[in-house]
Amino acid sequence: MSERKRIYVAYAGGTIGMKATETGYAPVPGHLAEQIRDRPQLHMGEIPELSICEYEPLLDSANARPADWLRIARDLAQHRHHYDGFVVLHGTDTMAYTASALAFLLRGLGKPVVVTGSQIPLGVLRSDGRQNLLTSLLVAARDDVREVCLVFGSHILRGCRAVKASASGFEAFTSPNLPPLGKAGVQIEVDESRLRLPEPAAVGLPMTLDAPVNLLRLYPGMPASLLRAALAEPTRGLILEAYGAGTVSAADPELLAALAEGAARGVVVGVVSQCVDGRVDLSAYATSAPLLEAGAVGGLDMTTEAAYAKLVVLLSEGRTPDEIRSLFAQDLAGELTPAA
Repeated sequence: MSERKRIYVAYAGGTIGMKATETGYAPVPGHLAEQIRDRPQLHMGEIPELSICEYEPLLDSANARPADWLRIARDLAQHRHHYDGFVVLHGTDTMAYTASALAFLLRGLGKPVVVTGSQIPLGVLRSDGRQNLLTSLLVAARDDVREVCLVFGSHILRGCRAVKASASGFEAFTSPNLPPLGKAGVQIEVDESRLRLPEPAAVGLPMTLDAPVNLLRLYPGMPASLLRAALAEPTRGLILEAYGAGTVSAADPELLAALAEGAARGVVVGVVSQCVDGRVDLSAYATSAPLLEAGAVGGLDMTTEAAYAKLVVLLSEGRTPDEIRSLFAQDLAGELTPAA
């Protein structure tokens, strides 16, 4: 008989552990642990043994900052030798950002990390939290998963490929440029050909995760002053959501001058597409030339969430701008599909 797996559950916050109050659903310390304790299906023999750590204070995901990503990563890294896998319970609003950041921060962990939550609290009759938690625990106990995943509804997604696509649906997350790693139906099925091999290196976390990175979406008629503000001191990085395959207006000299000024100060500009599906190719159109001239780096098929988290992590590791530009275009955690 195989030994029962041990899973560490980091309850960072989110709807899954909230309780109905006079002013609506709210986080209540100890409530999630009570809900899990009172559900026999979460303690059956085929379910791994759980250890729950409830964060103090509990985090509303709308308030999440990069420092919170680092806190979670440190917590899991400190427990890596004592558990077979990890589940992070998190609010859905910024879950894709956190899952992406953990994918970069925990590249050397070599164990499954599953980020999940719910649209309805676990203690409510129609909650999707029970199934999401059950699936996450079983995925976290697998021997073949060695990366950060996001589990929600029936989908098992790579953490740094996931985006939130629905504000209220039970299938709230999707992975636009990579098929799901697996599905949770009658059986939990994982496509092993899509899984990443474990990183040989140990986990090395930055001291802080506070690099000033901005995020800006281009739109027709956007004033150059807005781009200048996004590139101004103390900014060290900018994720620019460009049109299509990575184009900008080549007919606005002020906009192009702002890009050049930012490049001269060493600001790293990463370009992703506003399109949900597709990839950036800065060599495809003449209207991408200003971005190339400003030293911008195309993010290929990265999601905005992954690109932002990746640039924050890289800039927090004390690397030079040239190193960061090179690494930004490389696949580090399965976040992008390299050019053929």
